Amino acid sequence: MHIWIDADACPRIIKEIVFRASERLQVPVCLVANTNLSKAHSPLITSVQVKEGFDAADDHIVQHATPDDLVITADIPLAARIVAQGGVALDPRGELYTEENVGERLSVRNLMQELRTAGYVQGGPAQFGMADRQRFASALDRLLTRIVKGRR
Repeated sequence: MHIWIDADACPRIIKEIVFRASERLQVPVCLVANTNLSKAHSPLITSVQVKEGFDAADDHIVQHATPDDLVITADIPLAARIVAQGGVALDPRGELYTEENVGERLSVRNLMQELRTAGYVQGGPAQFGMADRQRFASALDRLLTRIVKGRR
């Protein structure tokens, strides 16, 4: 099992939570971004810098993640691709993407994008806060506990 992080826009605190869980459970983590990432201080944590380009990081994750892996991403189209291939995706705000909800999330995202483009809606999601952090940490712990127990 690996944890993949869509790292370009992932909040630093979320990466730190994942790094601590990685060390505790000895689960490898791979950060994927199209920018240079700082080096982690653990042999369990690696990073991949992909070429600049639309969805290059997403494509890399989809090509390399397996159904046993966990993908951390706020990118709903990436989450939809991961779920479609039988994988598990978790939003940095603690929402688990599933076959039941990812289609709806993708539709809402597309609608909001159209409304922003047309000028009917401005801004994006609410600022990332302490409640989001706690929700993510709890969801990650539940998921990893379930996945690690399933491997034994």
